Amino acid sequence: MLLKNTLILINWIGIIIVSFGCYKIMNFFVSIIFVFKFFTHFPPDSNVVFDPSFDIRQEVRSVNHFVTKEKMDFVYNTQIYQLGCDTMPNVKFWRTIMNLHKDSALFNTPHTRNILSKEHIKEWESKDVVKKSCYKDSLRNWYCLEDSARILLTNGKSFFYDFEKASANFHRGINDFIANGVDPWYAQAILMIESPNKLQKSNAGAYGSFQLMKDVARLFGLKVNKHIDERADFDRSAYAASSLIKKICIPKTKQILDSLGITNYKENDLWFRLLVMHSYHAGAGNIKKALFSFKPTEGNMNLIYTLWRTETKHFKSASQNYSQLVLAALLEVNEKFGLAPRQLIVEPIPNENLLR
Repeated sequence: MLLKNTLILINWIGIIIVSFGCYKIMNFFVSIIFVFKFFTHFPPDSNVVFDPSFDIRQEVRSVNHFVTKEKMDFVYNTQIYQLGCDTMPNVKFWRTIMNLHKDSALFNTPHTRNILSKEHIKEWESKDVVKKSCYKDSLRNWYCLEDSARILLTNGKSFFYDFEKASANFHRGINDFIANGVDPWYAQAILMIESPNKLQKSNAGAYGSFQLMKDVARLFGLKVNKHIDERADFDRSAYAASSLIKKICIPKTKQILDSLGITNYKENDLWFRLLVMHSYHAGAGNIKKALFSFKPTEGNMNLIYTLWRTETKHFKSASQNYSQLVLAALLEVNEKFGLAPRQLIVEPIPNENLLR
């Protein structure tokens, strides 16, 4: 009997060891395929990335940090105001969320992000299912919505969008990207929305200030194993993120636009930058499927606005919201640095002769 139990135990141990070995081998081959795919589609040595007439430092200006008052580099782009992005309901909604305490939440409609009401989280959670359903029905009636209209409850995120902490890394990130020959606009945009309050790991496994996945980090030379994770190293992470944008996201985005017949654009166009950010977040393959579901014929902000309402298998709410969050964060940070157009208006000095 003892011998039989011993043999059973040995068999189970063998099964566990073999299963673990197979798991490790499978992960190894997945990583090899991932690397092979990127290198065969987008050679890292490719020099056809930026329009040679585009000076990547043209929007970098020296400003005083809004808290420490120390001089720092900052990327300031006026297109966001010229194109009226600051008036878009979706963008205004996310700005409100960025300033709302986590104890509160807003009822809103999915695509337009119209705010229907404000609710205290604890009070809402104390209601039973029937009361919650009745309250949502009352909102539909009040705002003349269809009975089947979806109503979302979005929590306040002021604890997450800590732009004081995030902006402490702007100068360093901007210059890391420039050193790698990459538009520093992307550095500032990523730092504002990916991990603005602290280093943290996403549910998908992305980590660091630039929220890189393990395979992407390794692809660009970072060490990620059980002993060390260089995604926590700001400069190394910035190099990997800028390389990802330069060698994969931008070329792939251009390739998608070419396949749609969209060619008349500049790489510093706001809509193009936002589309590249979508590729950074959701992956270029998912962006291609989303774009081909409505096949835009022109490159402009309408392309981005349509993406906000487009849903595919791997392009859903989080992906739709991504560029909305970028725009909202840009506007919030511009205001904190006193760079919003209304903040730049200088009152004329009164003419003393006219006052006499």
